[in-house]
Amino acid sequence: MENIHILWADDEIDLLKPHVMFLEEKGYKVETANNGFDALELIAEQSFDVVLLDENMPGYTGLETLSKLKETHPSLPVIMITKSEEEHIMEDAIGSKISDYLIKPVNPNQILLSLKKNLDHKRLIKERSSQKYQQEFRNISMILNGRLNTNDWFDLYRKLTYWDLELGKSEDSMKEILNNQKKEANALFSKFVENNYEDWLNTKDEDNPTLSHLLLKEKLFDNLNEKDSVFLIVVDNLRYDQLLTLKPLLSEYFKIEEEGLYSSILPTATQYARNALFAGLMPSEIEKSYPDLWKNEEDEGSKNEHEHELLIKNLKRSGKNLKTSYFKVLNSDFGKKVNDQFNNLLNNNLNVIVYNFIDMLSHAATDTKLIKEMAEDEAAYRELTLSWFKHSNLSALLKKISAAGKKVFLTTDHGTILVEHPSKVIGDKATNTNLRYKVGKNLQYDEKDVLEVRNPKDIFLPKSNVSSKYIFAKENMFFAYPNNYNHYVNYYKDTFQHGGISLEEMLIPYVMFAPK
Repeated sequence: MENIHILWADDEIDLLKPHVMFLEEKGYKVETANNGFDALELIAEQSFDVVLLDENMPGYTGLETLSKLKETHPSLPVIMITKSEEEHIMEDAIGSKISDYLIKPVNPNQILLSLKKNLDHKRLIKERSSQKYQQEFRNISMILNGRLNTNDWFDLYRKLTYWDLELGKSEDSMKEILNNQKKEANALFSKFVENNYEDWLNTKDEDNPTLSHLLLKEKLFDNLNEKDSVFLIVVDNLRYDQLLTLKPLLSEYFKIEEEGLYSSILPTATQYARNALFAGLMPSEIEKSYPDLWKNEEDEGSKNEHEHELLIKNLKRSGKNLKTSYFKVLNSDFGKKVNDQFNNLLNNNLNVIVYNFIDMLSHAATDTKLIKEMAEDEAAYRELTLSWFKHSNLSALLKKISAAGKKVFLTTDHGTILVEHPSKVIGDKATNTNLRYKVGKNLQYDEKDVLEVRNPKDIFLPKSNVSSKYIFAKENMFFAYPNNYNHYVNYYKDTFQHGGISLEEMLIPYVMFAPK
């Protein structure tokens, strides 16, 4: 506490000497002033960490002193102390962005608690979180050593994500232990997917997760009718931890009717997962039923240009003859145009808006050195997402939707994982370029690093060549070619990628929001 410098301004400061001595014994350095003018002079001359400010002083009142103080030192914490319990004084003080409000008479421990809450709360919270995780570590380890079904994996991933957010950017040993536990979980989850994924697609079992092609039918379509308007927002690449970071902002305008996790199909890539999401069909089924609406890896052009047509066919198969709109927002200008025609959108029964920003952010974090440094880890990636959302057209649109009293179904097509370990792969010129899955006819690879699917039809994937097969990277692996290997590895290591098998890529969120 020896570095914490406090200014206490009170016209009866001499009567508060015992309180001052108490704080000094606790290691705080305390300066005093008996009026607002002297307090402002001291603040101009010295550096303080917090100000204890009496509301009722001669000359400048506490509120007048507070106003002048905030003009020059807007971020300096102020704890207001007053005899008055009048509501308008409290409101004025809170409106002036005080850090706390205490009613006289105050005892030393009250002041100490307020100081700790406002100056030391982050450290105390992190220490407490570390202690709690230390207690929880054993329970999570026991869960990982058991036989987990699909719902168990969903619950475990929620638990790991909770602790990831709680520990944040903490640099203590608990954060490192959590990261190791997440890696262990991903290794076991990869085995779980390897053993069960084909069964999820080919058998009906209550343990099967909701997959990409089933999500809208199972979670959205019952909320649609010809009398109302619902918005389907698909944020490409949105991880579960990112959504949790955004939820406090969303909760200002919406209440949650339903939320959960579902599983992306493999590959966890937009071409496959998002087409399946809108079509209500697996990729090979789309190719068979609507060959003009599907493009394979080797085909030129956008692989997701028919999402609206696929959605309309999906709705009609479910007996939903609705008026729909579809927009894909790739930049801020177009996002603004969508918002500008909001009133017209209310004439539709279902408005679909796809936002590609987080996908673009993950690519920028790979290709742009500055962005890569800004998104150096998962906590930083969440902060970038939050910063984008606060100033985005999506945030503005959601406010309009809430004000209009409409529901929002918000989801994504897949997540991403921070890749760390390269795995060598060799393929011919026709092999796709994705770092987390490969499809081709002459692939060579390390079998321990991948899930291999020799017959793509077994998992409802297109087979453009008679000998084509798919491989999916497990855990935090990424594929690297032997040619120029070191450069390739250094370029892509510690970037966010998708297409393979991991908790972060496959277990992804959906939420049905209702307006408050």
